[in-house]
Order: sequence, then structure tokens, then C-alpha cells
Amino acid sequence: MDYSSIFQAAIDRLHDEGRYRVFIDVLRNKGAFPNARCFAGHNGPKPITVWCSNDYLGMGQHPTVIAAMEEALHDVGAGSGGTRNIGGNTHYHVDLESELAELHGKEGALLFTSGYVSNEATLATLGKLLPGCVIFSDELNHASMIAGIRNSGCEKRVFRHNDVEHLEQLLRDADPETPKLIAFESVYSMDGDVAPIAEICDLADRYGALTYLDEVHAVGMYGDHGGGISERDGVAARVTIIEGTLGKAFGVMGGYIAAERAIIDCIRSYAPGFIFTTSLSPVLVAGALASVRHLKASGEERAAQQAGAALLKAKFREHGLPVMDSVTHIVPVMVGSAVEAKRISDILLAEYGLYVQPINFPTVPRGTERLRFTPGPCHSEAMIDELVAALSEVWSRLELEKRRAA
Repeated sequence: MDYSSIFQAAIDRLHDEGRYRVFIDVLRNKGAFPNARCFAGHNGPKPITVWCSNDYLGMGQHPTVIAAMEEALHDVGAGSGGTRNIGGNTHYHVDLESELAELHGKEGALLFTSGYVSNEATLATLGKLLPGCVIFSDELNHASMIAGIRNSGCEKRVFRHNDVEHLEQLLRDADPETPKLIAFESVYSMDGDVAPIAEICDLADRYGALTYLDEVHAVGMYGDHGGGISERDGVAARVTIIEGTLGKAFGVMGGYIAAERAIIDCIRSYAPGFIFTTSLSPVLVAGALASVRHLKASGEERAAQQAGAALLKAKFREHGLPVMDSVTHIVPVMVGSAVEAKRISDILLAEYGLYVQPINFPTVPRGTERLRFTPGPCHSEAMIDELVAALSEVWSRLELEKRRAA
């Protein structure tokens, strides 16, 4: 059998559909984000402006975070030394878990190596611990949640996106004695919309279900202390398990869950994705700890980011660009074609030095391909004007349809 031809054919299909993913070769400029250097297709580094980072608040460049990481590196060295059970349970890990539990008003928290791993490991383990459990999943849940639900072996029932009436119908049809878990996100990162958390918690109370809330695109970003949409809306105490990341607004790396002590202990004791992997480097944990503590006390970065997102949306609308109706910090512009999204992205990078990655299937459904902009507190109004003018020019050049501002 010609294995190589099978693999090459799989790659060729992606090229034919315009979905082949190109990873841009960049280095960020310390202390000057969103300025960076791009090495792809150039004779040496070319200055660019990054418009699609999930380091939403620029905390990966914050002096306090960098100083904490440097101090930890010189204090304890680079690696963690192994799994949490064997050699990698540093005091930094213990401190950060305590800080995250307090952030969400929970009894405990548990760190993972990424947000993907925290979702997959926790949901898979919960399903195995609850005999006969049925998991109710929003249709737009992240791939990591879908993988965790699949690996749990539980029956899954998918409800229409943010549709509490459909969710209630599915809950009503389930056996009242069956364990139930509702899994959903607070901010959906490709559309920028928000879940009705309180209404979902109402249904959970009514039908005896646990709730699992993915806050990865909201922690650090919303609430007086950065606890996410659940803190902003005053409903964190009603959610059974809150999951978050340290790699987006907190600017470092890692994932976590926060919940009552017994749930945390069960996941710690039963989840293979936690037990059998090397723990996060204490250098990363120290940086994340500094970031969480800073954003608990400071709302400056959140306010500047929200103002930047609102300004970019308004200017896109003024120029007739099809910005989607996001109510959050995420600014998606609909293209509707994988090929055209890639062309726009390539032109912006090559001719204007503006980097935004096209978002294609399977991240979004076919026909809804888009560009996803994440303006942050470090993007100036002059940068926003430069981006809007460039995108408008490319849109007209490619003869793509514009629309009147609402």
C-alpha cells in the first residue's frame, strides 16, 4: 500500500478547498505588543502588527508577569520535575490554585497543562463517575468539550445554540432519576456572543442537573476581578464547575477548573489527563499567578480593551465592512469563503504588515469563513484606522460585497 499517497491526497484536499492552514513565523517584540516580526517569505524579519492574538489584554508582555517568571526561573529552575504526584507539585502550583478558587468563589481549583486538556479530562472523567449520566451540550461547544463528552462514554444530547427552550425540552424528556450535566460556554469565541447563564442555571435547578461552564474567552476579561461572565452577571455561585485558561487574557499558558472540594479531588484522583502528564513549569505558573493577581485588582486593561473593540466595530460599520453582531471583545468580519478569507489575510500581511488569521472549517461551519480581530488595550486608534483603511481597500480590490452601516 502506498501510504505516502494517502497522506498527500489528504493534504491536497485541504489545498483544493482553501483550508490548508499556514502557521505564520513570528516573534513578538517584548514590551511592544502588538508589534512583532514576521519571518515568513521575507529576507529576514519584517515588522508587522498582530490583530488576532488571544493574549487579549497584552498580559504576556506585562512587566509584572515577566518579572515574576524571571524570578521563578532563577529561584527554582526551568522544569517542574514531573507529574504533580511524583515531583512536580511546586508551591507555585498550590498558590495559583488557591488564587483561582478565590477568583471564582469556589472551594478549590485544579491546574492542567492547557484549556483543551482541562475540558477533555474533566468532562470525560465526570461522565465515568456518574453512572448513566446524560450530557446536554450546546451545539457550538469547543472541540475540547466535544472530545471530553465523547470520551466520557455518556449519552449526549445537543441543544440549539443558547436556546433555553430547546434545552428545557431535552431535559424534560430525560428520566428524572438520570444524572445530568449541562455543558456550555460563556463567550463563544467565533461569534462573540454570550450564553444566558442564569437561565441555564434555573433549568439545572429545576431538572436536577450539574452545570459545566467554559469561561476561557471571558476569564480576566469580565467581572470586577476578571472572574468572567459568571462574575459579571453575579451567577458564579450557581455554576457547579467553572473552567478557564491561563493562555488568553492572563497571557501565559495552562488551563484549570474551579469547583467544590469533592469534585476537585475526584478529578485530581481519577483523570488520566491530569495524573499522567508533567505539570506546568513553575516559571509559567509564577507568571500566571502574577497575571491573575494583577487583573483581580486592575480594571484598566479590561476597560481599554472594551473601548478598542467598540471603536473597531464602529469603524468597520462606517466603511460598510460586514462585521458580525458581537456583544463582546471579539470582532469577527464575515467573508463566507475559505479561499477569499485566505486571500485577504495574505494581502494584509504581505502588503500592509497586518496579521489576521483566516478562520475556516471545522472551526466554523462551511460558508461562514471569517476574519477574527481581537483589538487589545495596546492597539492605538492610529493602528485601528490603519487596519480599517487597509481592509476596506482590499475588500474593494477583490470586489467583495460591502453593506451600509446600520
